[in-house]
Amino acid sequence: MEGETNGGWGGGAESVLNLVPGSSISIRYHSLFGAHDDFLLLEADEALLPDILHNRVTIRGQTDEEAVLCTPSATYAMKFVGTSNSVFLIPPGEPILPCMKDTCNDSKSNTSAVHEVVPSVIKVASSNMELVLVAPRLDKLKSLLNERPYKLDEDVETDFQHNRSLYRWQDLLEQIQASEQELRDGLKALSAAEIDGFWRIIDEKTMDEILNMVLNNSILHGWPLNALKEDEVVSVLEADGYPRNITLRCLETFGNMVESSGCSLWSLDEKKVCLRFALQAVGGGKMKLEIFLQKWRHSVPSGMHADLKMLEGEVLYEKLGFETWIRAFRVSALPSTPAERFAALFRERPRWNWKDLEPYIRDLHVPGLSSEGLLIKYTRRSQPSADVEPNFSAR
Repeated sequence: MEGETNGGWGGGAESVLNLVPGSSISIRYHSLFGAHDDFLLLEADEALLPDILHNRVTIRGQTDEEAVLCTPSATYAMKFVGTSNSVFLIPPGEPILPCMKDTCNDSKSNTSAVHEVVPSVIKVASSNMELVLVAPRLDKLKSLLNERPYKLDEDVETDFQHNRSLYRWQDLLEQIQASEQELRDGLKALSAAEIDGFWRIIDEKTMDEILNMVLNNSILHGWPLNALKEDEVVSVLEADGYPRNITLRCLETFGNMVESSGCSLWSLDEKKVCLRFALQAVGGGKMKLEIFLQKWRHSVPSGMHADLKMLEGEVLYEKLGFETWIRAFRVSALPSTPAERFAALFRERPRWNWKDLEPYIRDLHVPGLSSEGLLIKYTRRSQPSADVEPNFSAR
């Protein structure tokens, strides 16, 4: 229609955002001005805006936990930050409808009305939340799944209570402070399997039994350990009563998928298999290193070679007189947060040399903090002379 002009918004945040640098504008209190504790300012990196604006973020945490914000692939701590400046929150302005030329043109009253529309402050914020990238908090995942590890004979237990201490995917999402991707990675690291809709850690004795069945059948059927046919392995073990998904989890835990055309092949990982037999050999107590080595090397599958380097982060050595003793001390059993990890390490030993300590902290990943930074923050370094290996004690 002739004489129309574009509509817009009068006053509000738009007036401030469009303000020319060096100029000024009047503001006033909104009619609803107040504390408005139901909303807060959140400062976010521009890279996070697509996830936030498209509702791809979730705030996770129980009442006794500090809340975290999770995107599909990362976890952020939410920190309150105070400010000495006054931050005004100004809502959007009111829409101005397009007007006709014969009513708007040369109309002093309308021009005056538009000019009188000024931004209205609805709240003065003294603080805001900022997001800090952090490692996922997965210790709780390990604790929950360890409440009831899967056992082959559990279905015939007389005291079996269905669904007790079992967790579905959604249950874990609601309880674990981690993104979906980090949660999947955590389940994989724990060798967890989805069984009847519930995520379970498989009991070590069960996993050992299935591994031994794979190894025994490889001898019986002439299977090469570096090219195990998935369908054949699963079929043979299913015939002996071992569930398909548990056998597959065993192959994933102790092997690697091999590229092939036509069928799925698995190659058993020498280090993972030898480590499993080492832990069986050492058991829960201390053992003379010489006796342990004889027992370990005798137990590993033919064609595999046991090497003490495989045991970094899994055992500790102790010198008693002229003899060296060995015992299990697994990094996987330690807390994943740096403060708790170092506390546990120094409870075990008041002093560590770098060679022994490094395997127990190399998996700690704190955004923005290197391994050297972790040592500075949580340890005291002592080195009497340059030619002596440094020692680390609790700070």
